[in-house]
Amino acid sequence: MPPVIAGTRAELAELLVPHRAAGRRVGLVCTMGAMHEGHASLMRRTRLEIGPDAPLVVSLFVNPLQFGPNEDLARYPRTFDEDVALCAREGVDIVFAPTVDEVYPGGDPQVTVDPGPLAGVLEGKTRPGHYVGVLTVVAKLFGLVRPEVTVFGEKDYQQLALVRRMSGDLCLGVEVLGGETVREPDGLALSSRNRYLDPEQRQQAVALSRALRAAQEAGPEGYAAALAAAEKVLADAPGVDLDYVVVRAVDLAELDEDARGEARALVAAKVGTTRLIDNMPVVLGAPLRH
Repeated sequence: MPPVIAGTRAELAELLVPHRAAGRRVGLVCTMGAMHEGHASLMRRTRLEIGPDAPLVVSLFVNPLQFGPNEDLARYPRTFDEDVALCAREGVDIVFAPTVDEVYPGGDPQVTVDPGPLAGVLEGKTRPGHYVGVLTVVAKLFGLVRPEVTVFGEKDYQQLALVRRMSGDLCLGVEVLGGETVREPDGLALSSRNRYLDPEQRQQAVALSRALRAAQEAGPEGYAAALAAAEKVLADAPGVDLDYVVVRAVDLAELDEDARGEARALVAAKVGTTRLIDNMPVVLGAPLRH
């Protein structure tokens, strides 16, 4: 059964009234469209969290506030019919697909969300203002949908960390869960931006996931070994214009050389003109013996 399409705030609110009256938990997946199996996995995870009879809402909105002046807002893929078909396949109840004017009546908002110091590193350092736009639109979606639970993909791990922090720090009452990154058989993380890669670039892009796997394998030798292993793969990778490769704590704090335990390896690079990001969990240091 196809989902119901809500284009306005009023339509969305009306669709949610009977579910609220019945005391059902509302689940939300935030997307900018151009959906793929990674998005589908977030929908399935959310459905498991809320149950079969609760409303699953998917937002479909290309958010201009998170694009910088030299970024690809105009050419960001719009695939509405295909997106709705994927939502129907995954049992989505409501697709919220508002216009820019519906989300930002009167133009850019005068009040935005300050994402704090975490937004000034990694992706935020390269894309100033990006996470202000992300958190502002997510806060608006939380206010409009009022979900009990949402699932964000781990592929943008920094985004997940910031949304989770926002929900907690601002007492929004939304449980923010992470969905595991879905990958192609050769390891490339699924991304809406992959469609910009030509066949040669598509092969070159696999170096990002290979570097992260190398960090995982070297993790038992410690922080320095994990980082060096990833750097070596990328140094030898043709066509990859590296922005950063780092190993950070799970909360993205910087690590000391003697750090042990769970961590995260993250990478960003351009392949051709397409910027790609990826990350994987890493365990640093040999297991402690009892």
